[in-house]
Amino acid sequence: MAKVSTQYVCSNCGAKAPQMIGRCPVCGEWGTYEEEVNTIVSTKKGGATLRRGATAQRLHEVDAKEEMRIDMHSSELNRVLGGGLVPGSMVLLGGEPGIGKSTLALQVLLKMGDKKTLYASGEESAKQLKLRAERLSGDASNLYILAETSLERILDSATEIQPDIVVVDSIQTIGTEAIEASIGSLSQVRECAARILQYAKEKNVPFIIVGHINKEGSLAGPKVLEHIVDTVLQFEGDQHYVYRILRAQKNRFGSTSELGIFEMQHDGLREVVNPSELLLSSNREGLSGIAIAAAVEGVRPLLIEVQALVASAAYGTPQRSNTGFDGRRLNMLLAVLEKRVGFKLLQKDVFVNIAGGLRVNDPAIDLAVLAAVLSSNMDIALDEQTCVTGEVGLGGEIRPVNRIDQRIREAEKLGFKQIIVPSGQKYDAHNLKIKVLEVSRVAEAFKILLHK
Repeated sequence: MAKVSTQYVCSNCGAKAPQMIGRCPVCGEWGTYEEEVNTIVSTKKGGATLRRGATAQRLHEVDAKEEMRIDMHSSELNRVLGGGLVPGSMVLLGGEPGIGKSTLALQVLLKMGDKKTLYASGEESAKQLKLRAERLSGDASNLYILAETSLERILDSATEIQPDIVVVDSIQTIGTEAIEASIGSLSQVRECAARILQYAKEKNVPFIIVGHINKEGSLAGPKVLEHIVDTVLQFEGDQHYVYRILRAQKNRFGSTSELGIFEMQHDGLREVVNPSELLLSSNREGLSGIAIAAAVEGVRPLLIEVQALVASAAYGTPQRSNTGFDGRRLNMLLAVLEKRVGFKLLQKDVFVNIAGGLRVNDPAIDLAVLAAVLSSNMDIALDEQTCVTGEVGLGGEIRPVNRIDQRIREAEKLGFKQIIVPSGQKYDAHNLKIKVLEVSRVAEAFKILLHK
């Protein structure tokens, strides 16, 4: 006998309620409750289906050999995954519409001509996939294409073909006959993800699942979707720029501190091996309001260009605008500049931009932001052969940063003559060709940068 039940589920946190609620009492978000219709099939014994066969083991008896990984033929993707794709794992790839999720997934499969792969799409037809594959180019001899929205048919095709890797694009367009709900609903997404995970573990076949995001930028669907999968990858970037960043928000088989950088071109995504050279402009000589920061994203050092523009407030109320940098931290740094250094910016507009469309959260670029703002305010160009790194405290002090050796080596590799670092921080000075200048206060760094 089948029993139909209706409940309401918060799409943000997964909380359930028997009736529609305007504001979620758990996470506090408004308008996130959606109706979910479940069809419950009761058995004769009345019990749920459980996975059996597993036995308890002593910890020292467990075989702890390193997992075999599948080479994705992409150094950037392998880095983010932790060395490659683990057989039987389930990876969720999310990002904004048009950012390049499907392009990345199809391009990776085209590079793996030595593996039998299956690309199941519920969004595009076989002809559309063929046209996109021709634009990307690659070895398609072992690539199977399936335009299908039925989960049962996708899994049946996977059983028949026995691929090494399966891509499902996207989870919001796939439905299962076991649930009497519309495709894309919370119950369908959750049930499809659970069925795919079970199949991946039983057949030891890795799945890459493409997922949508909501207006807040987080992955769409119930929060349990992120708990089901083994790895959550976020594909970020501005559609007006060519750079794309791949981050791991969750990874059961590796670190979440790695990131991969790609460049969108007409024939697909190109890996950026040395992003610092591309992020720095070559025509900044004599321009005020530009400072070079030695930042670290994940475990990768990057030299980024911080731009600032300070102008008189035209409409009475000063503006504080930022792109790629935290707005609240910018306000804090401007307060430090006024209180500790003595520069008044109350009646001036301040605009800060991280060149290249990147969004950087590393606090070590604080000093570069202040240097760029001061340079624009005084209309004095900074030394283009000098880069800076350091976190700024509320007292105007320069605080130590992590991975200082990597930052110094990256600046040296790109030909900078000197780098300003927090004082008292230990670093390897062996065979260094770059001059390292230690400062403890913001004012000391400004004297060096402005040649005073």
